[in-house]
Amino acid sequence: MFRRILEILLATCFATSMAWPAESPFLGMWKLDSSKSRMPDEMKVESKGGNKYTFDFGGGAETIAVDGTDQPGGYGGTTLSVKPEGTDTWIVERKKDGRLMLRGTWKLSKDGNTLSDYFREFESDGSTLSMDYVYQRTDGGSGFAADWQSIKETLNSPFLMEVKEFQGDGLSFIFPAEQRTKNLKFDGKDYPNEGANAGPVSSSVRQVDERTLEITDKVKAKVMDTEEISLSPDRKTLTVTMHIVGRDKPNVLVFERK
Repeated sequence: MFRRILEILLATCFATSMAWPAESPFLGMWKLDSSKSRMPDEMKVESKGGNKYTFDFGGGAETIAVDGTDQPGGYGGTTLSVKPEGTDTWIVERKKDGRLMLRGTWKLSKDGNTLSDYFREFESDGSTLSMDYVYQRTDGGSGFAADWQSIKETLNSPFLMEVKEFQGDGLSFIFPAEQRTKNLKFDGKDYPNEGANAGPVSSSVRQVDERTLEITDKVKAKVMDTEEISLSPDRKTLTVTMHIVGRDKPNVLVFERK
């Protein structure tokens, strides 16, 4: 009888431990340390003759006239406009439903080999994400037409990521500045991103080991990138290494626990 009771108690304890896993070490609020992070960017600008150009920012080619007017873009129902201000400055804007989403002020160096992009992203809550890029020409094009590779990225705005529990056995990755959330479970399934700027992106997650996760992001079932999320042994630093399809260099984002 005593042995039977002991078996029941052991089984109950095991079931309870399975139902209530230890708190994830990834939970908490994390702040990006831009001095330790690298976010290399690539973009392609191709002249089509006259004032027509094709732009590829990584989401596919968009061909428009560089005349400052809003023209249909190739991503998420947006419009794209490029306004020349002199021979060395272009103002690039993207809108959706008439609302300004982002503005880039592009300035060419005197020798035409570098391009500075003063990038501003305007959120629907009134906040602004500010980032400055310096690109280097990687081919023999002329003017703004070139393949451009960033050599310096400076984030001027604070960037936070919050990780919370999701439905008991999953995790939510919340990016307040981007108004975007990834609610994920460890079941191998793709879950759509949520929020005003989520776009047509879905994500899945798997646990590599106790301090490492891997997230796969897709657009319309096509892999866009994979992210390796690694936690330091002291649980104070979180490093996200993002491998974007078609790019040689990964983005490396280093977050410190707040």
